[in-house]
Amino acid sequence: MRHLIAILLQNEAGALTRVTGLISSRGYNIESLSVAPTNDPTVSRVTLVTIGSDQVIAQINAQLLKLVDVVAVEDMTSEHHLARELLLIKLQILPKDIEAVGALLRRVGGRVLSANPSSYIVELTSTEIEVGEFIASIAAFGDIVEVVRSGVLGIARANPRLHAVK
Repeated sequence: MRHLIAILLQNEAGALTRVTGLISSRGYNIESLSVAPTNDPTVSRVTLVTIGSDQVIAQINAQLLKLVDVVAVEDMTSEHHLARELLLIKLQILPKDIEAVGALLRRVGGRVLSANPSSYIVELTSTEIEVGEFIASIAAFGDIVEVVRSGVLGIARANPRLHAVK
């Protein structure tokens, strides 16, 4: 099963390497990885996606908590969380297709960042599935030059469950 795991991690040299090393040493691939500081500059939030059974992921999460740099871990694989991904895509399109691309963007909630037909750059924030569908749809309007995806980010719908204990 596919799991979205959120980790609060101290901002220390080598901390991310220890986390990814623990997961990869058990033979699991990290499909998506996003890291950024939190409102506490000493702590970063890592969001990663991997595939494994519930039991294996629970074991990995328990082992993550034993790492000195890890502050908190949560498996966010449930309907109690929201998950989104940011897409930036650069296209070469014909001027005659700009209106159709605009209509598609309005339907999916995307926006144009650069309207030069030879370097038409679009932004979309949506679910991972919808981002994939959008890439397939927009390919009909021109040549895809470059695709940049942020990886999945997730947040709890209710009260924060992932927090540093002080």
